[in-house]
Amino acid sequence: MNVRSVRLRVTAPKPPLETDISLLSLDEARSTSRVVNEVRLHAVVAGDPDDPLVVLLHGFPEFWYGWREQIEPLVEDGYRVVIPDQRGYNLSEKPRAVREYRLPALSRDVAELIASEGRERAHVVGHDWGGVVAWDLAYRYPERVDHLGIVNAPHPTAYRQQLLSNPEQLKRSWYAMTFQLPWLPERLCRYDDFRLLEHALRGTAAEGTFTERELSSYRRAWRRDGALRGSLNWYRALARYPPETRRDPLEQPTLVIWGADDVALVPELGPESVRFCERGRLERLPETSHWVVHERPSETTALVCDHLSGAD
Repeated sequence: MNVRSVRLRVTAPKPPLETDISLLSLDEARSTSRVVNEVRLHAVVAGDPDDPLVVLLHGFPEFWYGWREQIEPLVEDGYRVVIPDQRGYNLSEKPRAVREYRLPALSRDVAELIASEGRERAHVVGHDWGGVVAWDLAYRYPERVDHLGIVNAPHPTAYRQQLLSNPEQLKRSWYAMTFQLPWLPERLCRYDDFRLLEHALRGTAAEGTFTERELSSYRRAWRRDGALRGSLNWYRALARYPPETRRDPLEQPTLVIWGADDVALVPELGPESVRFCERGRLERLPETSHWVVHERPSETTALVCDHLSGAD
């Protein structure tokens, strides 16, 4: 009896394409890797190393790419720009344990990143979760922060007050509660080629804000091993290890840019957050969603440059 052998052809899954600075055609920018606070962070850097330093912090579910429109204008305005993939995201290290994403650790990452540039201080601007880290950094390491910029990220105490007193904010925060579940949120986010995360961007922004090409870049970052778990662990850690309540006013000059049509955050959080700043300035953008940096990139850049120049 003849026995024919059958050769099975096994095709390994293709790794995601690069999500470093090669996504952009910017001669003045490059990708780098820094070990800070015992984790390795990928960061995009641009500009003269001797120019004043600006650190831009992204939120969920983004990565450094969310600040791409601000790189060239800030460099042209005379700044050194550093944009990290924060821990758990894209090309940065992704610790498994929830406790590794406590807010003090996230802030220390940025403080040490500033030091890795050979600097005592930096201007720090954050959107969404990046803004939460920026608020905490300004309190925890005030000597590291020169000017503070916040884009649709509430002061932690203002947010807590709204959660306790405003049913509308509680209703809008449902997703953060869902993210506390183990493994299920990762599976839901991965389902149907990240349909849920795509909706979190495209479905809550002005029509045409996120192109298919841009979403393709986001999907590559979300496919990185451990990226979904890492980014969701930010929410889990905040619930399990809540930061201390701070009511003392921040001393740094602070700009808060607030998209008035944010579906996740009530509009009261903009002015309520500024009240915790000794030198605070609120810029409300009407008919603008949570995704201010994408919907109003030129205006965002102009406001940030104006703020950093000291014209506040």
